[in-house]
Amino acid sequence: MDTDQMNGAGAQPCSGVQWYYAQYAEALAHRYEGLSFDVLYEEVLPWLPTAPARAADIGAGTGRDAAALARAGYRVTAVEPVREMREVASRLHPEELVWLADALPELNAVRGTFDLLLLSAVWMHLDPDERPVAMARLSELLAEGGRLVVTLRHGRPPRDRRMFDVPAEETAALAAAHGLRPLHASTGGDHLGRDGVHWSRLVFEKPQADTA
Repeated sequence: MDTDQMNGAGAQPCSGVQWYYAQYAEALAHRYEGLSFDVLYEEVLPWLPTAPARAADIGAGTGRDAAALARAGYRVTAVEPVREMREVASRLHPEELVWLADALPELNAVRGTFDLLLLSAVWMHLDPDERPVAMARLSELLAEGGRLVVTLRHGRPPRDRRMFDVPAEETAALAAAHGLRPLHASTGGDHLGRDGVHWSRLVFEKPQADTA
């Protein structure tokens, strides 16, 4: 079976994305939690701010990455709109995390600024009209000198949820348009071994006011 597809009643092709994560929260947790944070983000680890920086994991899912950051000493807000995913996360991860039910592009419930914003496998769910709104909001949420880490999935999108193959160049241009400068860009294969899937890993920084 293609590891991107989940069988079961209620599949709704091209109808959005949150329903998918709600329906398959337990199965996805089994898949996600088997991946190591340090392996997934090996190329971007040198660009992360030093703990105890304030971090937000946007689209935190089962809490794997948020919990890893918390264990490393970061003060972490985990943002996840799907209740079923938050329930799985609370069971799997006893780390001290602040959980918020919110989602891009607006992130209306998220307050303050952060030294690190992590968007892992999230940006690809936003349509072309949502992406500029989301980038503007992320720029607002970054503290001066803060880092934005984005992972982008490339390859043919699955049929069972809304997803777009967003070019890294488009994302970098949009970040620049909202005052963020590029620090790092790399590409790599899929850690789940899916055929035809590869990833971009991007890091941006919000300049200090006196160096913008």
